[in-house]
Amino acid sequence: MAASTESAKKHEEEEEEEQVITPWEVSAKGKIDYDKLIDRFGCQRLDDALISRLERLTSRTAHVFLRRGVFFAHRDFAELLDAYERGDKFYLYTGRGPSSEALHLGHLIPFMFTKYLQDVFKVPLVIQLTDDEKFFWKNLTIEECQRLARENAKDIIACGFDISKTFIFSDFSYVGGSFYKNMSEVAKRVTYNQAVGIFGFAGEDHIGKVSFPPVQAVPSFPSSFPHLFSGKENLRCLIPCAIDQDPYFRMTRDVAPRMGFHKPALIESLFFPALQGETGKMSASDPSSAIYVTDSAKDIKNKVNKYAFSGGQDSIEKHRQLGANLEVDIPIKYLTFFLEDDVELEHIKKEYGEGRMLTGEVKQRLSEVLTEIVERHRRARASVTEEMVDAFMAVRPLPHMFD
Repeated sequence: MAASTESAKKHEEEEEEEQVITPWEVSAKGKIDYDKLIDRFGCQRLDDALISRLERLTSRTAHVFLRRGVFFAHRDFAELLDAYERGDKFYLYTGRGPSSEALHLGHLIPFMFTKYLQDVFKVPLVIQLTDDEKFFWKNLTIEECQRLARENAKDIIACGFDISKTFIFSDFSYVGGSFYKNMSEVAKRVTYNQAVGIFGFAGEDHIGKVSFPPVQAVPSFPSSFPHLFSGKENLRCLIPCAIDQDPYFRMTRDVAPRMGFHKPALIESLFFPALQGETGKMSASDPSSAIYVTDSAKDIKNKVNKYAFSGGQDSIEKHRQLGANLEVDIPIKYLTFFLEDDVELEHIKKEYGEGRMLTGEVKQRLSEVLTEIVERHRRARASVTEEMVDAFMAVRPLPHMFD
């Protein structure tokens, strides 16, 4: 019995080594196994019944990211919809760690989806820019982290959020008062051993890293924003994020009831894969792995043609005979994220999978789709002024936030 327990434990450890998923590192020996991740984290799959229910409640077609399984897991989303159906209000919370000048497409995904949620539910949104986190984890000065936070805020604003329902804040500017009181309440309820178990902190990590998790936890609690939610301490919170952020909110959900708050609900996405393949996520620190919102049409075409991992065969004859392996093909993965037209996507998958369409044709279509998204974003960002950033980041009441 002891031997079988030992071998099960060893097998588990080997599996964990095969894929490392933390808020700071995403890597796998092969493809990321999301089923294993759901089991390990203890969240639930987002099923068709829940998506249909969302469509019924909002009278809107589900976002392409829901229809295609990009947002694929959740915690208590059904319970949040129950409360919404009863007439209870909620707010949205998402964020960004500002470590690079420009965002890549992977960074845009949570914001594109959050914009949809804000539009269909007509609810307020808080967006946290964790400039302090990036100071702790990256080789950057505080001033540089603050500057990057403002630059990233411009990209976020360009996604089209409603200023009458949106508050953007950076930690270095906003943390204090009620927010800091909630941080202290969280910090006192999580032991060091629990933090090590959740986040994997090691002896050589400085205490800045260990002190950070409460900062990301407390935007889940309405009393952290007295200028917005005074007298609304019972408000629920929904957090759209990538699944690597789940550890923060496992911790948050554990302490929330002990502090008198609802557990935040989460709706979680897959990682946007690197151009080179699905062993990690698109990374800002490796320009060849990512499509940036600052890339020109020529850059996008070159990156797609040169780096996007193809599931096509190595000769035209063989490809016509066998077709492409869509499971590993990155252009197909990217089109699944960004090609809105369901009929066209299915047509491309069928033709390419059966060898009638060639890799070059699929990459050409992908380059067109990505170029259109990037150019639309670039135009929107060009119209965002410093005054607009100040307006979104001003600590102010939002009297029409539930209109």
